[in-house]
Amino acid sequence: MRLLAAALAALSLAFGSPAKAAETGNVLDFSVGIFDMLDDGAAAELRGEWRGKPLLWWLRPMAGVMATSDSAAYGYAGLAIEVWWLNKRLVLTPSAAVGAYHRGNGKDLGHTVEFRTGAALHYRFDNDVRIGLAFHHLSNAGLGKNKKNPGEESLMLSYVIPITFK
Repeated sequence: MRLLAAALAALSLAFGSPAKAAETGNVLDFSVGIFDMLDDGAAAELRGEWRGKPLLWWLRPMAGVMATSDSAAYGYAGLAIEVWWLNKRLVLTPSAAVGAYHRGNGKDLGHTVEFRTGAALHYRFDNDVRIGLAFHHLSNAGLGKNKKNPGEESLMLSYVIPITFK
């Protein structure tokens, strides 16, 4: 999964154009989808995420929270890249984050600290609203005494809106 995320990021930078700070600002991403979609214990997932203005040319800070229908929760922070194609209509956003996971009645991911990698592909409308799909993987990278690391994959439908702070 890490190899897939690295390959997506490399292809994005090779064939797309990273967004410039003047072109994009803060956004809120609201998503709904399937948590642990590749396992029998799949659950509904809701997520809210903020992505800030680029810090260094194209690197954006991000933070978010996720909850599942099994009462699991995950809070995270990390970095994202926005890569634009087709006259800035398609936006690919690879990202990586670290956060704290609470199992609730859901899947045991083996540790409280979990790493999230993945990407989203959105279509951007004239008003800068975006709609698209996101795929992410949660993993603890083998942390903890027992090295239990089942991981999970999420597929989400997301709605992204621009926001401004005054």
